[in-house]
Parts: sequence; structure tokens; C-alpha cells
Amino acid sequence: MRNSNYIGIFAGLLMIIAAVFPWISIASIDAVVTGFGSEKVTRFGMPVLMNLFMIGLTTIFFLVPKLWAKRANPFAAAINFAWALRNLLLLSTCRNGECPQTTVWLYVYFAASLILLVMSVLPDMKVIEKK
Repeated sequence: MRNSNYIGIFAGLLMIIAAVFPWISIASIDAVVTGFGSEKVTRFGMPVLMNLFMIGLTTIFFLVPKLWAKRANPFAAAINFAWALRNLLLLSTCRNGECPQTTVWLYVYFAASLILLVMSVLPDMKVIEKK
């Protein structure tokens, strides 16, 4: 695809934007959890930190026009997707009979990680024939 690099970078930025907004709210302790943590003490920590590192790495791989970068990008994007899936399952799971209220931003975050993964396997690379 011609614009796969730009779409992948945009998906990474969308993940970072979605991490700023609330992902879940837990009514019993009156806590709102975002990708960067919560004001109340919860055991979720800062779930998006690993994604920030992997988004930076995939962005570099999207921008470098070398074959090794295009081959390494799906691995970094797959780790990013796996961590986003982990966060989705960890944060939206019911615990001790109480289910957290999820918001749309958790699903936007996960969908953006899936888009980033798909765009990493469709690199925009010019093929030069050797004579």
C-alpha cells in the first residue's frame, strides 16, 4: 500500500491519544483508570508504557526506507498488539464479583494497535531491479 507507513504512524498516535482518556471506571473505589494510571491506588499501574516504547520503535521502522526495518517492523508491531490485547483483557475483566465500566477509548486503543499491526505487514517499499 502506498500510504501504509503514514496510516501506521497515525494509528500509533491514535493509541497515545486514546491512552490519555479514561479506559475504565471502578465504582466501588471510585477510580477512573487511563492508560497512564489512576489517581487512586490500583494494581493496574501504567499499562501503556510498554506501548509507548514499541510505538516509538515502529515509527522509526516506518520512516527508515531500508529492507531490514521493514522486516523488523512486524515483530515490533506484534509485540505492541500483544501488549494492547493484554491491557484490554486485564482491564475489562470482572474481579471479585464487580465488573468495571469500560469506555470506548479502551476499544479505540485496541483497534488502533490492530491497524498498526496490519500496516506493518504492508510496507511501502520501492523495488529496484538489478541488471
